[in-house]
Amino acid sequence: MTPEGRHAAAIDLLHAVLDQPRRPADAIAADFFRARRYIGGSDRRFISDLAWGVLRQRLRLEWWLAEVGARITPRLLVLAHLILVEGLKPTEAGRRFEGGRYGAGSLDVGELGVAQALVGKPLAGKAMPEAPRLNLPEWAYPGLQARFGATLAEEAAALEANAPLDLRANRLRGDREAALAALRAEGLKPEPMRFSPHGLRLPHRAPIAASPAYLQGLIEVQDEGSQLIAALVAARPGMRVLDYCAGAAGKTLAIAADMQNQGRITACDVSAPRLEGATKRLRRAGVHNAETHLLTPGDRFAKRRAGTFDRVLVDAPCTGTGTWRRNPDARSRTTGEDLAELLAKQREILAISAQLVKPGGRLIYATCSLLPEEDELQVQHLLDARPEFGTVPLAEAWAEAGLPGDAPCPGPHLLLSPAAHGTDGFFCAVLTRAA
Repeated sequence: MTPEGRHAAAIDLLHAVLDQPRRPADAIAADFFRARRYIGGSDRRFISDLAWGVLRQRLRLEWWLAEVGARITPRLLVLAHLILVEGLKPTEAGRRFEGGRYGAGSLDVGELGVAQALVGKPLAGKAMPEAPRLNLPEWAYPGLQARFGATLAEEAAALEANAPLDLRANRLRGDREAALAALRAEGLKPEPMRFSPHGLRLPHRAPIAASPAYLQGLIEVQDEGSQLIAALVAARPGMRVLDYCAGAAGKTLAIAADMQNQGRITACDVSAPRLEGATKRLRRAGVHNAETHLLTPGDRFAKRRAGTFDRVLVDAPCTGTGTWRRNPDARSRTTGEDLAELLAKQREILAISAQLVKPGGRLIYATCSLLPEEDELQVQHLLDARPEFGTVPLAEAWAEAGLPGDAPCPGPHLLLSPAAHGTDGFFCAVLTRAA
C-alpha cells in the first residue's frame, strides 16, 4: 500500500470504531482486516498503530479540536494526531491525505484552517483541565484522584504506555525454564517476571498464537497481575473451586495447574461464546478437572451448589480502568452510566457468590479496575452485609499461596498498577468464611 493508502485505511478503521461505540475496538479491527485480506502484514501494523495511536490520545485530540471550533471526525482526529503527536507541519500532514484514488482525499479549506490552528499547540497543555491533560475521562477522574493523589500524573502516564506481552508457563505441560528455552529457540527473548514465579515477559507484542510453544499448550497469554490473582486463590489438589466470572478461562487454567489436575473446577459465565473458547483453551492446556456452566436468567445453580466450594473466585465485570494500556478505546467507550450499572452488578454478584462458599472456605474478589468504588468499597459492603466473612491480610494470603518474597504492596488487599508494578491495574481481596 502507498503511505496515503495506509492513512486512508486508518481513517476507515476509525470510522468503524466510532460508528460502534459500544463494541471493543479490537473486535472491530479483527472484522475490518478479515474483510480486507489483501492488506499485508506491514501495512496492517502501520494502520493499527496509527488508529490505536489516535484512540490512545483521543481525549486530548478531541479537546483541542473542540477548542479550535472543529467537528470531531476520524479525518480530523488523524490530522490532529499528525500535528500534535507526530509534530508534522500542515503541508506535511496534508500530503498524507492525498494520493488519488488510494488516498483519503485532499484537505479542504476548512480542514487546512484546523491544521493551522493546531500548529504549536502542546498535546497536553497547561490550559487544559486536569482530566484531559492527564488523558483521563471525566467520569473516572474523581476515583483515580482518590486512589493515587499526588502520584496520579505518574500513574496516568503509565496507563498511556504500550503494554508488554505477558506469558505464563503452563505447569501441566512444563515449567518456566522449559517455556523459556522453547521461546528462545524460536528467536524470542522473554525474561522471567518480577513477581509471578511462572511468568515470562516479552517487551513488545509478537505473533505468539502461531508459536509452537503456544500451540502445544506450554504457554498462555496472561498479564502478571492476573497470574497473581489466580495464585492468591491458593487452590490445592482435591479442592472444589468455582471461577464464577470465568470469561475465556485464563484464571481457570492457572488454577488447574495449582491443583495438578486433581479436584474439580467449575468455570461459569453468562456468555456461551466465551465458554466455548474456554473449552478449547482448557483442552489445549491439558486441563482435565474443569467443567463449564452457562449462567442463564432463572438459573438455579447458586441455590443447588450453595455452601459447597472451598474457593470461589469472582473476577467481576468492571470498567477496566487498569487495562487502558491494552484497551485505549475503553477510555471513551465507557461512561459514568456504565460505572453506575457495574457497581450494582458487582454487589449482586458478590452477594450470590458469597452463598456458594462453604464454611471455612474463601471468596476471592478481583477486578481490573483502579477505582475504589469498584474495589475495596464493594468488599466493605459485603463485609457489612455478611459478618461471617473476614479479610485475609495480603501478606498472609501471599505467603500461603507460596509466592516468592514479600507482597508487592502494603495494606490488606492486592492493588497493582502499571507505574508501581509494571502490570495492568488490578485489585484483589481474599476473604474467608467462618467455619
